Amino acid sequence: MEAFREAFRLIVTLNDELMHILGVTLKMSFASVLLSCLAGVPMGVRLGAGKFRGRSLVMRILYTLMGMPPVVAGLIVFLLLSRRGPLGSLELLFSVPAMVIAQVVLITPIVTGLTASVVAINAPALLETANGLRLPRLTKLRLLVTENRTPLVSVVLAGFGRAIAEVGAVNLVGGNIQFKTRVMTTAIMLETSKGHFEFAIALGAILILIAFIINIAASFFRGDSHDYG
Repeated sequence: MEAFREAFRLIVTLNDELMHILGVTLKMSFASVLLSCLAGVPMGVRLGAGKFRGRSLVMRILYTLMGMPPVVAGLIVFLLLSRRGPLGSLELLFSVPAMVIAQVVLITPIVTGLTASVVAINAPALLETANGLRLPRLTKLRLLVTENRTPLVSVVLAGFGRAIAEVGAVNLVGGNIQFKTRVMTTAIMLETSKGHFEFAIALGAILILIAFIINIAASFFRGDSHDYG
């Protein structure tokens, strides 16, 4: 019980290190989700609505990438950004941008695959109408996004949930450096191994709260918010 009381005290007093870890976590998660959605949503719409040669192969590759182990994504980015790697001159290893890059590698296939699945449901009917009206290609894309905006918001929130819960990749390329690249998940692992359970409990409580808020937001955009009240 003492550990829980101390964890509560750390939260209500806005402990400096705790708040810094939270800030780095949110900054990394928002940046990686934004970049992943900018790349993944258009590709997902194209895959979900399009019929082109090799689409089945592309979808199989995409589904494989959706299940990529985080440490593999982290290893790829680590090798790219290491001193002897092709991008080593950028000196991004063990920094927040490196963690964002690793997250983008992980999340973009997920956003793309989920978007493709969402769009594929009603794309035939929408495109038939759009083709009948001879709408431009850009207008068709905008129509597909607009008509699927509710489930696409859930896709974005799913990507954010994936980003904020990541451990392996960000630990590998970020180095879990105090007051620099330490995020909530890596800090929980470290503090637990050191026996500082109160700090780990405080971080875990905040992480669960964020996950709960994401779940409520996703439910709201799906239209079942009445289940909460």
